[in-house]
Amino acid sequence: MAERTRQGSGTRVAAADWWTRPGLEFVERSLRVAGHEAERLARELGTPLFLYDAERMGEKLSMLHAALDAAGVAHRVFYAMKSNRFLPLLSHLRQLGLCGIDACSPGEVRCARQVGFLPHEISLTATSLSDADLRELLRSPGLWINCDSASAVRRLGRMAPGREIGLRLDPGIGLGYRGNDKLLYSGARRAKMGIALADLPTALDLCSRFDLRVAGLHMHCGCGYLDPELRLLDEILGIAAGLLGELGDVRSVNIGGGLGIPLVAEDRPLDLAAWSAIVARHLGDGGVEVWVEPGDFVVKDSGVLLCEVTSVERKQGVRFVGVDAGFNTHILPAIYGLPLQAVPCRREEGAEISDATIAGNINEALDLFAVDVPLPEVREGDFLAFLNAGGYGSAMSSDHCLRGDHTEAVLWR
Repeated sequence: MAERTRQGSGTRVAAADWWTRPGLEFVERSLRVAGHEAERLARELGTPLFLYDAERMGEKLSMLHAALDAAGVAHRVFYAMKSNRFLPLLSHLRQLGLCGIDACSPGEVRCARQVGFLPHEISLTATSLSDADLRELLRSPGLWINCDSASAVRRLGRMAPGREIGLRLDPGIGLGYRGNDKLLYSGARRAKMGIALADLPTALDLCSRFDLRVAGLHMHCGCGYLDPELRLLDEILGIAAGLLGELGDVRSVNIGGGLGIPLVAEDRPLDLAAWSAIVARHLGDGGVEVWVEPGDFVVKDSGVLLCEVTSVERKQGVRFVGVDAGFNTHILPAIYGLPLQAVPCRREEGAEISDATIAGNINEALDLFAVDVPLPEVREGDFLAFLNAGGYGSAMSSDHCLRGDHTEAVLWR
């Protein structure tokens, strides 16, 4: 919530609800998610509670397709399942028919198959695969496999000579939300994922030895990027385009995911026209199909996490607001420093806004959802909604301190 400081006061008042949109808005002072009253659902289903707006996911996928179509880019979209693997959510995406699945483990492939995705609709890009992993993957004929190391190429080649594969390369350039180095998959520090450009000849020699046909190129370099990072994407795709001649009969170039959404009031939505223009400039006339793997872009702003306020107190001048969830429920603020916007589920008339630190219920010092953020006055027993919680929340949750219980629900408007 954007805010301004009131003259002569240490409190703040809301200037604009920058995060509101169809499907997420206040109606008669009550937060509605996909048209449903959040507070009522919190009481009925219990908290912690993840709610997902089904129509928002379809809107985001349609926006991607429209941008790439307008730029004249032949493409396929694969939803990155690691962002959120809630089965009803995956089933909804399958029914929409707007995407395949980007999987990163044999378990994710099994999960995708369970909700109806066929092997040829799944692209697997994983790291540190074991021989047992490879044997399981090869039981799904038609599954696309991107190898991210010479070791993976060698062992896959021994098991399945003559197969078509993709190669995941590390271009040495990373991009992520506000330059956050924890979100970079490539860059100055050598990454664990992807074949370094200097090692590409070795990988190609292995492919030749086992008659593996390199039909796809893959580069995923970071997460959450917005307009300021598009110049880096331009460089990365320039490298990819320059490799097409060297790799021979490549039919697809997978540019990964990482498309971001606004997380704070100062952020602007990613300019999809500018993004798709960069893609088209480098790959639109190359005779290849562009594959893209959005995860957060599809589900992050479709989801909210509802929590009950369990305690409100001041400690040496700091207002602490405790909630009934912890970093084991949504870990992104703790490990990546990514903000989750906190909003009371019920808006009280004239409520003053002051800084608060929102603390979870795990006995760890890092278990803080937010530090010194503006928050209206709340009482114990009220409910808070953490916005932009649809990605990497439940999927990364754990039962640490035996507090892993939470509920999830997909909502339709």
